[in-house]
Amino acid sequence: MTQRLTIGKWIGPAGPVGRWGAAIALAASLLLSPTLRAEALPPLTLTTESYPPNQMMINGQLAGVVTDKVREMMARTHIDYRIVVLPWLRAYSLAQTQANYCVFNTAHTPDRDKLFKWVEPTTYADWTLFGLASRKFDIDNLEDARRYVIGTYNGDIRDSYLKERGFIVDTAIEESANPRKLVAQRIDLWAANRLVAADLLRKAGLTKQVVPVHTFFRVTGGLACSLATPDATITSLRQALASMVNDGTTAKIEQRYANWQPDP
Repeated sequence: MTQRLTIGKWIGPAGPVGRWGAAIALAASLLLSPTLRAEALPPLTLTTESYPPNQMMINGQLAGVVTDKVREMMARTHIDYRIVVLPWLRAYSLAQTQANYCVFNTAHTPDRDKLFKWVEPTTYADWTLFGLASRKFDIDNLEDARRYVIGTYNGDIRDSYLKERGFIVDTAIEESANPRKLVAQRIDLWAANRLVAADLLRKAGLTKQVVPVHTFFRVTGGLACSLATPDATITSLRQALASMVNDGTTAKIEQRYANWQPDP
């Protein structure tokens, strides 16, 4: 299996394995791997964005909770692949329109259900409204937030989710702008992935000023593959992920990042 990471340009393949070592490894995998199929599956292009702690650069390498799960899936399926880091809208669009493209980590909502073939779950995410600790909010459900201006970022699923339901939305170019917009009172609330928001707030030194107000939705995240991707590929990936859950690998990956802290 060959893997590549692309950030704007190609980076070369992983180092070669000796001929006899490769032959032995292949023979063993044929005997032991339940996910390896007899027929060759086409290479995959996996698109993603930088979104700590799910996808992030660590010591010059793309890693993170979801990235590590995806790499392990690919290792178990023996499918050649490359990873391309792009702005989210571009990453998402390619996976919608190009055969053998998948995008991660993608929230699986009803609106997106029929747009992709899904390999999940890679994560569960709480969609949460954040606000200034100095303000009092009386929000028991999402409908109570209709009178407020809610910050989102361009291309994010929460942006389209709220707009389609008629909420007052102020869209930023980047997610990291929203904590500053809250402090400047340019928005009243900020809709974000709770885990990712906590990371951004730590980086901005705003963990005391900006706090969770209400969690309004829990969504499954996954690898979203184009409809033109072969069913055999999807089946192989799903089997690999299921085996990772069953043997405890996904839990070990999550534990690896349980105490992760962003660089100051």
